[in-house]
Amino acid sequence: MRHTHSHSVRSVDHLAYISGMGGWNPVFKTVLALGTLALCLAVDRVVVSVAVIVSLAALQRVKGGLAVRDYAGLMRVPLAFVMLGGLAIACDISSTPAGDWNLPLGWFYVCAGADSAYFALALVLKSLGAVSALYLLALTTSACEFVGVLRRAHLPRLLTELMYLIYRFIFVLLDTHDRMRTAAGARLGWRDFCTACRSFGGTAAALLVVSLRKSRIYYDAMAARGYDGALRFLEEDKPWRAAQVAGMAAFWAALALLGTVTV
Repeated sequence: MRHTHSHSVRSVDHLAYISGMGGWNPVFKTVLALGTLALCLAVDRVVVSVAVIVSLAALQRVKGGLAVRDYAGLMRVPLAFVMLGGLAIACDISSTPAGDWNLPLGWFYVCAGADSAYFALALVLKSLGAVSALYLLALTTSACEFVGVLRRAHLPRLLTELMYLIYRFIFVLLDTHDRMRTAAGARLGWRDFCTACRSFGGTAAALLVVSLRKSRIYYDAMAARGYDGALRFLEEDKPWRAAQVAGMAAFWAALALLGTVTV
């Protein structure tokens, strides 16, 4: 059955559990994602950034089974952010006409040049390539598996466990907020601006109280299950595969070669 989650943090977590790449070794996926991210940033070529974006999107679709609509929906927020940043880099404000293009707006001009536009485009594509690499990890690796990867990297246990608990509690807050928002809507709490402001304030105050109460409840539940200050996860053995390692090496080599032959 097709999931009905919206394109949010919850859908990212859900897609990670149903991904066709869930059977891949989590350390391999982390190395693949971070290595591709480093190459995309280090090579600094437009064609390499485009190749990373297209290749990782195709990998998510073919191997992960992720629908194009879901992937595009998740990319909308970072795309809007980097597009606004790129627009700010490409354009400049001047009191006189300057650059290759200029738009008069009263007493000042918004100017842009070919060089600045190309630089902004390259920066936008490089940013999207980096986002694609991180999505490769986020959309195929569950939080508990990633915590296991961080433990193998010898990160402090306190850091990894706090990260996991905070991540999981986000879903508790989101679910609680949805219930409060639905309850306020059932009482016509959003019918006009003034009422919506009062409902927002009441929801925010109640959310703080409820979240504190739920944190105590969940801690008691963990203690009742033998929690002694250390989180332990049952991890499935997922071995490295020679074909995947060879494919990763070939992909990195192709990106590096593409960066050297491109002007």
